Amino acid sequence: MKISVVGSALLVLWLGAGGVAAQERSTDERLRELEARVDSLIAANASADARTEAELKSELEAVLRELERLQVGEESAAPEVGAFGLAPAASRVYGVARGASLAGYGEFLYENFSDERDDGAPSSLRDRFDALRAIIYVGYRFSDRVLFNSEIEFEHGSTESSGAASVEFAYLDFLLGERAGVRAGLLLMPMGFINEIHEPTTFLTTERPETERAILPSTWRENGVGGFAEFGDFSVRGYLVNGFDGVGDGPSNAGGFSSSGVRDGRQQGSKALAESVAAVGRIDWTGVPGLLVGASLYGGDAGQGAESSLTEGATIGAFTSIYEGHLQYRARGFDFRGLYAVSNVDDVEELNAARGLEGSASIGEKMRGGYVRVGYDVLSGSGSMHELIPFVRYEHLNTQSRVPAGFAANPANDREIFSVGLAWRPVAGAIIKADLQLRSNEAGTGTDQFNLALGYAF
Repeated sequence: MKISVVGSALLVLWLGAGGVAAQERSTDERLRELEARVDSLIAANASADARTEAELKSELEAVLRELERLQVGEESAAPEVGAFGLAPAASRVYGVARGASLAGYGEFLYENFSDERDDGAPSSLRDRFDALRAIIYVGYRFSDRVLFNSEIEFEHGSTESSGAASVEFAYLDFLLGERAGVRAGLLLMPMGFINEIHEPTTFLTTERPETERAILPSTWRENGVGGFAEFGDFSVRGYLVNGFDGVGDGPSNAGGFSSSGVRDGRQQGSKALAESVAAVGRIDWTGVPGLLVGASLYGGDAGQGAESSLTEGATIGAFTSIYEGHLQYRARGFDFRGLYAVSNVDDVEELNAARGLEGSASIGEKMRGGYVRVGYDVLSGSGSMHELIPFVRYEHLNTQSRVPAGFAANPANDREIFSVGLAWRPVAGAIIKADLQLRSNEAGTGTDQFNLALGYAF
């Protein structure tokens, strides 16, 4: 069986050579590196005890992925996806044969705010420089079939002031084969781009999109169990988890839903109320090199057994559904992302009453948002291992797209953000970014800002 694996590698390498022969010298050098890796596979095959069949197949898959990237012209493009939808550094444990793994990422953010809002009034915002995040991934591979993975986050420099320390995810995987498994623990919700893949080296802008903070509330994790699988050009993930706490003030200290979105309804694994259970699922297709197309859906009650003050003897259901579609294309220096998301919340009148919200402070019955982002690596095809990517992003979201009768929408929640910037990757694990954000809303209170960011991942 090992011989067939190595034979397949040689055949694929030979076929791939024809596909990349017309590219520049840098690609030829990468191809020679791949040839050396295949030679190492052959040497390993000579000793029956040198490597397991699973390890050889894993190495072959890495060669295949590299060849695919060369064929679409991504000689220097940093990888954005690791194992089973996770980010590259977050996937480190999947490449370990046995024992512990260590990885991480971090980012720093400088924000310079305009002195005036769109309506000419003073913005009253002061410039900030934040040690935004420092992350450690710790994993342990117990066997070929069982592993542990975790992300520990430190925010804002110090817990002695405005910082915090949190477990972003912590789970056990029980692998059923090379491409499927069962996962249980504190899980990242598989929705959108940022929630699972939020390492700063994997996105171009200085800040995460607002849509993926308010409507797909990254970093969104809950306790639960589910499964994942890859078959052909498709990948799927699906979990059962505790639902949101839309009312708030429960043992998890969730703040509950608000006019600004569902973000504060996350329970984040901390003494999470589980009177209401939710389901979340995702499917992606990658049948064309460089292209990813997918969608995800979440649904579950957010009332968590809270009593209704409007209907005697009743509890609040507050069924919450979120659905989104996403598309990404990265090839020959071109980098495109697009996403659109919608959230619907039932029983908002009861949630408003339970939370004491009136007038324009109402929770939105419908929230919607989306963005498109386009970038191009001007060094693509030059032979440089650097990437220099000018980009633009347009985003529009409204967290009060519809409110119940008797309430009003705050026009400040209907907002647009146009960003123009530049990202430089000197190596795959480091990035420096700058962008100008032109922020506007229907209330005229938007404040423009200029940002600088530094990020790393290892």
